[in-house]
Amino acid sequence: MTTQTDIPTAETGGERRSWLREHSELGVCVLLLALGVLVLTDALTMDVDIAQRGPVGPKTVPVVVGAGLLVIAALLAVDVLRGGRGQAEGGEDIDLSEPADWRTVLLLAGVFLGAAVLIEPLGFPVAGALLFWGAAFALGSRRIDRDPLIAAGLSLVTYTVFNNLLGVPLPGGPLMGVL
Repeated sequence: MTTQTDIPTAETGGERRSWLREHSELGVCVLLLALGVLVLTDALTMDVDIAQRGPVGPKTVPVVVGAGLLVIAALLAVDVLRGGRGQAEGGEDIDLSEPADWRTVLLLAGVFLGAAVLIEPLGFPVAGALLFWGAAFALGSRRIDRDPLIAAGLSLVTYTVFNNLLGVPLPGGPLMGVL
């Protein structure tokens, strides 16, 4: 009787595939590295007059975050290559033998893309309400009587907090004069 280790893999790539499966956390390292490089590139190419802002300007936080992402990616890669493995959480109620729910994932992706496209012509309050309502629907809520109202209220509160209290201008769209 032959076992899995007795079967020669020669140059078929079986060993490489097995090594990649055992070190799949390296994918997270690559993602963190890419995000860190992106954030640092954006921060360092930002056109800001530092003398106008003082010593701590708008580049400071993105540079710190980007450098932190690079450091975490490197530390995680070293840990994974030394044999470290992430441990499954014991309290999660997830059946890993079940396939992914791609319908929900695609619905959420569509809702996010739709909100991104609609935010400029319709404004944040309307696009945000559609985003919140669509996300609730994609995640399983079917309360047609209350979900749109909660989504509209949440969107208006978010718009008011960011636009009026924090001073972050969001597109108001047709409601610009009303809000």
